[in-house]
Amino acid sequence: MRRQNKWNLRQSGFRVVWVGWVAAAVMAAAGEPPGTPEIIRAQPEQIEQWRALRFGMFIHWGPVSLTGKEIGWSRATKLTDTTTPWPEYDQLYQQFNPARFDAAEWVSIAKEAGMKYIVLTSKHHDGFCLWDSAYTDYDIMSTPFKRDVMKELTDECKRQGMLFGPYHSICDWYQPDYGYSHRARPGYKLDRPPDLNRHVAYLKNQLREMNQKYGPFLVFWFDGEWEEPWTHELGVDLNNFCKKLQPDALVNNRVDKGRRGMQGMSESDEFAGDYGTPEQEIGGFNRESPWETCMTICTQWSWKPNDQLKSLKQCLQTLIYTAGGDGNLLLNVGPMPDGRIEPRQVERLQEIGAWMKKYGDTIYGTRGGPFKPGEWGASTCQGNRIHLFIMKTQDGQLNLPAIGRSILKHEVRTGEAVEARSSDQGIQITLSEAPRDGVAAIITLEVDGDTVAVPPMEVK
Repeated sequence: MRRQNKWNLRQSGFRVVWVGWVAAAVMAAAGEPPGTPEIIRAQPEQIEQWRALRFGMFIHWGPVSLTGKEIGWSRATKLTDTTTPWPEYDQLYQQFNPARFDAAEWVSIAKEAGMKYIVLTSKHHDGFCLWDSAYTDYDIMSTPFKRDVMKELTDECKRQGMLFGPYHSICDWYQPDYGYSHRARPGYKLDRPPDLNRHVAYLKNQLREMNQKYGPFLVFWFDGEWEEPWTHELGVDLNNFCKKLQPDALVNNRVDKGRRGMQGMSESDEFAGDYGTPEQEIGGFNRESPWETCMTICTQWSWKPNDQLKSLKQCLQTLIYTAGGDGNLLLNVGPMPDGRIEPRQVERLQEIGAWMKKYGDTIYGTRGGPFKPGEWGASTCQGNRIHLFIMKTQDGQLNLPAIGRSILKHEVRTGEAVEARSSDQGIQITLSEAPRDGVAAIITLEVDGDTVAVPPMEVK
């Protein structure tokens, strides 16, 4: 049987400085005992720095790309069109040789798309690790590829000024100490009963290892908290452990048990996590609780041949509605087995980037509102400017509520013929033609006061 644990990692901390982000002293730290009542949370300025980025790249990748099926979820007991029997799934790593992987190319693609950060699946539910881990042999160094993907990618992110965070699954269907398998039995047997405490120690050891070798990180992005073994107490403990590893990093709400399904927001502030995580849907307008929608550029998280690709209009309107709701967008790509991001996905990202080069100032560093998103479109604001993204009007007319500010001037960013008038009753927009690019007509209003202070309002 293959050796599963390499317990020879040196337990020493070291200091890391990342130019372009907050300098962080990254020290090896032990977690508080389960049941610690106080939750360590991000400071407001940390949330603001993260929120201002607005747009990131999610990457789901691993040996599963050889099958074209979904990562983690396709590891199952029985063979169907969407699954791979677990003994076969667990041996895919022996064929995984993505010789065309180029970290510089991945980061350049993200930058060209206008993305400001990358989140990579360091370990998904299937337990396979994309870095050289001292705690398991079920990792990238045991493949024919034998190159540390996470090291190459984080090194390149630092070179190109791209922020980075690991997606790390709490549940692990391969490791038997986890003690619960959603789809199939664990990947190997123990000579003793499963021990959740050992699993938590494994989890923390790997997080500490990654942080020391590849950090500092923008975020720790967790998943898999919804399964039975995980508890609120363990979630608070893991959150606090990460905060002590790197005080400047954010932790998403999937570290704890409070998430309301795919809607993604936590039930209350009794739960740990700095931001909500709507999945495959755009979060609702919310300026009080930070959030980030994660969504696929196709339909599947990991690569699938001939998967349906979202149109440019879908991608851009998703980004607009997300920013207009005061959220971030983490748009997912699934690289191919040879290590490349699929060319048609790259082309779509380049198209998004071309739009962002023109209009990125209406997205980055803004807040959602003051006009809440709806069928009409969305708005963002910053300083004394309001950016309107008009997608639908009634016979060329759009009536917006009064904001208690006078319009000093307006600028039509996308070229349509537009008139804007304000009165005590509201703001009247006349649009003589449909949005030229089929996405949205963009109008920037300059007003005589702070726009973020305007109470958010519905557009009827």
